[in-house]
Amino acid sequence: MNKWKGKSKGTILGYKIFVWCIRNIGIRSSYFVLYFVAAYYFLFLKKSNRYISYYFNKRLNYNSWKTKLSVFKSYFTFGQVLIDKTAISAGLREKYTYEFDGVENLKNLLAEKKGGVLISAHIGNFEIAERFFADIDFDCQINLVTTDQEVTVIKEYLESVSVNKSSIKFIYVKDDMSHIFDINEALSKNELICFTGDRYFEGSKYLEGELLGKTAKFPAGPFLIASRLGVPVVYVYVMKEKNLHYHLYARVAQNIKKRDAQGLLNSYTQNLETMLKKYPLQWFNYFDFWDDID
Repeated sequence: MNKWKGKSKGTILGYKIFVWCIRNIGIRSSYFVLYFVAAYYFLFLKKSNRYISYYFNKRLNYNSWKTKLSVFKSYFTFGQVLIDKTAISAGLREKYTYEFDGVENLKNLLAEKKGGVLISAHIGNFEIAERFFADIDFDCQINLVTTDQEVTVIKEYLESVSVNKSSIKFIYVKDDMSHIFDINEALSKNELICFTGDRYFEGSKYLEGELLGKTAKFPAGPFLIASRLGVPVVYVYVMKEKNLHYHLYARVAQNIKKRDAQGLLNSYTQNLETMLKKYPLQWFNYFDFWDDID
């Protein structure tokens, strides 16, 4: 069994190569480099291949040939997403086009002046969501609730090459639960709290829910907190499409009872499943998500 350890794929060298390529040969030409990167991952990352193959073969019911092709395409797409995130941060935002689907849900959420909760997942490219908000006069502070497990040196490097510094604030999950006070303070200022709901740490509290026909474990925190706050909950995804185009989806969680964390999780997994079926290559959880591989 291989559970998520709190660190995503990617190295500082990899990001430096992306930045060099973007600046010297352009975004689309940089994508060409990814054929070699994806081929390396496909040939040598045996564990990762097993986990993502399971997703395509067992959960999406792809045949063997389509599964192998999709594994390669998954790595390639993940690389594109990383290049896009780097390019947009480095000042090339105008090279991309953006489509808004459900933005009125976000505006209505803010109009209530109670703050709100956004729940996303490790699909697509949510980290560029704030670039969308700039286009729609979305003058609101976003607070991303996260663990302090990601590679800090990568964050620092991306900030160093960014033309426009990120306005997202981070609220770090702490053992003493003091992050709850930070969340409540942000909501009192009509700010947004953002969680990702699809990765939990081994040993931490979890809830179980069904995704793509199989029960999996999800972090309890986002759903316990969101269901108790009594504020609107919106599922938000930023998905990559063709020709440097991105599509933002915002959907309000419907018929959620207060303090019903399981009900909120079930609503979330149903919504997430619709996105995965529409964008199967943009599932970037390269570990034994369903805990179903020996």
